Amino acid sequence: MRHNEIHKTYRTGWLRAAVLGANDGILSTASLVLGVAASGAETKIIMVTGVAGLVAGAMSMAAGEYVSVSSQADTERADLARESIELAANPEQEQAELRDIYVKRGLEETLASKVSTQLMQHGALAAHGRDELGISDTLTAKPVQAALASAGTFAVGAALPLLMVLLLPISALMWGLAGSSLLFLALLGFLAARAGGAPVIASVTRVTFWGALAMALTAGVGALFGVAV
Repeated sequence: MRHNEIHKTYRTGWLRAAVLGANDGILSTASLVLGVAASGAETKIIMVTGVAGLVAGAMSMAAGEYVSVSSQADTERADLARESIELAANPEQEQAELRDIYVKRGLEETLASKVSTQLMQHGALAAHGRDELGISDTLTAKPVQAALASAGTFAVGAALPLLMVLLLPISALMWGLAGSSLLFLALLGFLAARAGGAPVIASVTRVTFWGALAMALTAGVGALFGVAV
């Protein structure tokens, strides 16, 4: 009977960017709003600041992800181009190199030689890219996907604290926003763990701890340098 296995590795490209965007959206916007609120600002000023932070943050995340992942993609393409030249110039040496990789992984030399020869005949560049360089279709860099995932989830995450600003009275804004933002972060940690097949408790604890620390420090700065009488 055939055994089907379900792996989550194929999600790492967009999941990393999505979690980063949502976490940053919730955390940076909540921290920004708490810092401004702690200075004694009015609700209108808090909202304008928060919306500006949402737009600027989403664009910054998109640009940052696109640029950084594009740099990774450029490096991957350059390595594959160099490997293609080496394969054309020294196929025997490259086959031996692939064989030695498989020997180090536990295959007998005779079997490793047969495997490397067959793989060289049916996609030499793909075999070397995967086993020598660690580049595969599953994990290869995708700049546009990363940029869209990060910007979109940042905007959604940032909208949650702003929604709380509209719903909460100014007298309860500080504690209400801090508490709800920690709940949003905990939910994000839960969803990220479920999507990636990771331990839930560790994921939730990680995002809530750093979120609480960031919001506390930002609110402290707002209170320290605030202009309220």
